[in-house]
Amino acid sequence: MRYTLLAGSKDGMLLLARLLLMILFVIFGWSKLMSFSESTAYMSSVGVPMPAVTAAIAVIMEFVVGIAIAIGFYTRPLAILLGLYTLAAAVIGHQFWNMVDPERIGAMINFYKNVSIAGGLLLLCIAGPGKYSLDRR
Repeated sequence: MRYTLLAGSKDGMLLLARLLLMILFVIFGWSKLMSFSESTAYMSSVGVPMPAVTAAIAVIMEFVVGIAIAIGFYTRPLAILLGLYTLAAAVIGHQFWNMVDPERIGAMINFYKNVSIAGGLLLLCIAGPGKYSLDRR
């Protein structure tokens, strides 16, 4: 009863949630795509294997999957996939436990930001995309 105020706007809120969750991925995925050589160099600097392949995976996951979720295309499976990617990116790219201050603080913030975003993606998987999505058409 107390949530009836929000009941009529559930689908609009799910659309807004998808868009807000994906802003970060789409912006940084586009950036990685437009500066692919720099992205590959960064992947190499953090020690990931096959840095060019890893950079391509990052572009696909962040930009392509980000847009797909934003428009509500295969939202549930892609939200799980992107959540796992986000957790992996946290562990690989934000190893605060190997750092000292002041770099440690920034890495810790980004690590837990990724963990929180993965939680939001899990909720999106459970809730679904809502009616304002390609999945509902």
